[in-house]
Amino acid sequence: MASVPDQAFEDAALVLDQALAGDSAAVAGTLDEVVKRAGAYEMARCLAGALAGDGLHVGGWRLEFPDIDNAAYDTKWVARFVSAYVNDDEPTEEALFGAAVADGRLPECLMTLAGSTAATLRARQQSGT
Repeated sequence: MASVPDQAFEDAALVLDQALAGDSAAVAGTLDEVVKRAGAYEMARCLAGALAGDGLHVGGWRLEFPDIDNAAYDTKWVARFVSAYVNDDEPTEEALFGAAVADGRLPECLMTLAGSTAATLRARQQSGT
């Protein structure tokens, strides 16, 4: 997978800390700052990596998201972005990111990605994995 700047990891860690603390206003503010300085794509990749977990073997994954076509825009975006990430399909990641920007939906997509990642980390912690 492509290398990611250290700032993206720092941004993702801050967003996750805020999300895990339940501070959605802080998450939104941090995401807004990251978008303004053009670091959101790399940060989104870090969040997708945290959601996917350690030890991921790149490529060849098929993720099941029942009824995904009926889901809200941001939910579909997260499912597709994470799927592209785990399949090391950076052109699709970039296309999805660009579509969210063009559609004016990037902030809500990033909020959903942050929330989904935080929920996954909580679930892993509770199950001990």
